[in-house]
Parts: sequence; C-alpha cells; structure tokens
Amino acid sequence: MERITVLGAGSWGTALAIVLAENGHDTLLWTHRAEQATEMNEQQTNIKYLPNTVLPKNLSATASLEEAVRHASTIVVAVPTKAVRQVCGDVSDLLNESKLFVHVSKGIEPDTLLRVSELMRESIAAQWVEDLVVLSGPSHAEEVVQQHPTTVTAACENEAAAKKVQDLFMSQYFRVYTNEDVVGVEIGGALKNVIALAAGITDGLGYGDNAKAALITRGLAEITRLGVKMGGNPFTFAGLTGMGDLIVTCTSVHSRNWRAGNMLGKGMNLQEVLTQMGMVVEGVRTTKAAYQLAEKYDVPMPISTALYEVLFNDKPVKQAVDELMLRTKKSEIDELRS
Repeated sequence: MERITVLGAGSWGTALAIVLAENGHDTLLWTHRAEQATEMNEQQTNIKYLPNTVLPKNLSATASLEEAVRHASTIVVAVPTKAVRQVCGDVSDLLNESKLFVHVSKGIEPDTLLRVSELMRESIAAQWVEDLVVLSGPSHAEEVVQQHPTTVTAACENEAAAKKVQDLFMSQYFRVYTNEDVVGVEIGGALKNVIALAAGITDGLGYGDNAKAALITRGLAEITRLGVKMGGNPFTFAGLTGMGDLIVTCTSVHSRNWRAGNMLGKGMNLQEVLTQMGMVVEGVRTTKAAYQLAEKYDVPMPISTALYEVLFNDKPVKQAVDELMLRTKKSEIDELRS
C-alpha cells in the first residue's frame, strides 16, 4: 500500500483518486475549496464534477495543501494546465523530502511553449523530484467511475518509475501500459484537444461522418508532424495517447472540448461558450500554443491555424472550413512526411 495524494478534485482527479483508493492505497484528494472537501468527507459525493458517484469510504479529502503534501510518497497532479505552475511552486515550498510525481494534465503553456512535465520541473526544486511520470490516454472520468474498461499509458524515460505508476493504477477495469516517449505522449494528449474543438465545430455546423473522419485523420497528421519534429516517436501517435485519445475526445459527448466546439459551430461566441461550460476547456489555451509551436518549428498545421483564427481573430467558422477545403492541392503521403 502506498500513501498517495491527488492534487485537484475535478472530474479526472476524483476518478483517479477513486481508482487508487479501490486499489487499496491510502489516498488523499486535495481541493482548494474547503466546502468541496467537506462535501466529499461527509457525504461521499462530488456533485459538481461527478454526479451520481459515491466515493469510496477509504478516500479522504482536504483543503490543506500542507496536509496533502505531508501525506504522500507519490503526488498526482490533476489540476488544469493553467494552474500547474502556481500549484507546483506552492508544493515545492512545502517539501522536505523527494517524492514521485505523476501528472495527468493535458496542455501546453502558451508563450513559453512548455509541456506540463517541463512546467513542473521548472516549478519544483530538483532535489524534491524523485521522478516524474506522465499518465495519459483515452479516458473519460464519467466512464472510469462506472468501471468501464479503460486503457492509458504511463510515460517516463526511467522505465522503473513508469512501471511503479503502472502498478499503482492497474486494476481489472483500468489497464496501464508504459512508454519511454514523454514528448510524444504529452504532445498527443495536449493537441488532441485542439482537434476535438474543431470536431465539435463541424458537428455544430451540421456536417456528417465524412467531415469527422477527415478531421480526425488530418488532425492526427499534423499532430504527428509537430510531435516528431519536437523529438517524439512517430509510433506513439498511432497509440493510446495519439489516435486513441484523439478518437475518444473528438467523438464523445463527455468531451468538454467537443462540447465547446459544438456550441461554437452553432453560432455562440467564445466567451458565451466558456461561461456556459463552467469548467476549464483546455483546448482553447492549447490552440494558441499549437499555433505558436507551428511557427517555431516551421510545421504546417492547417487545422490548428484555422481554429486559432476562429477563437482569437473572430473568423467565421464556415469561412474557416471553406478555406481549409480550398487550400493548395497536396499529396497525402508527401504531406505526412513534410
């Protein structure tokens, strides 16, 4: 049995804490809202994020970050990407021994263009990081808490650390693979949210399966082009954290990014969408980062660029789609290699 803290009591952090508790680990879930911690401890619910879910009796919650850090030998970071720098900096100030860190956030910081693992290593003093593992894959929290079969990947250059995380999370319904390609896993996990926003837009516009299939396939092509240019393994993008995560995020009503895109396609503006969602839509910030990465690495990413124009320059969504379809003629395979 391990002592594990999960930082972030949104839907995904809570679902992972449930998996860990059900695996017999001494699990503590941290939230920055005291009333949420009280609800989870006294009512065994997290109504806002996982309605109709009863939390295990052996899962505890706290609003004290100091208590959360002191509790754990392994710390799982499940906060939105925009909060990673602040939360990890606060954690670093509280540490007095090294811990194994796991992150499950899917995003890239705009402007700095840092992946989440890079953000964490910049925010936590090196002597306190025993190792850092990325846990990612096609996994909706709503299905994990119903114990539907789910598969993810634990990625770390240190195979022993990845295998340790594999052992912590592995269960009858939650299967974990390992991968040494941290760059590929993080890029695939982050950029699939961009393509999912675009997929929601096509559905909101009333387009059908042809458009969805084209978008997913060409979206994977541009994610792979960028990821390989950044040092990722091309085979990673054909796996769980590439194609797998892309499929589930582009096709499911559980996907926040798909839902947000769907509203955009139906005519709402970005601020209206974000207000109505009431939760973080990672793909919005990541679209800006993807646009910047495409420029930095000189990689063609037409879908991400078109979405950037829609989100940040108010280009009408129908015009963006038309311009994508009328781009200069290409060879499919040559473009994959470019």
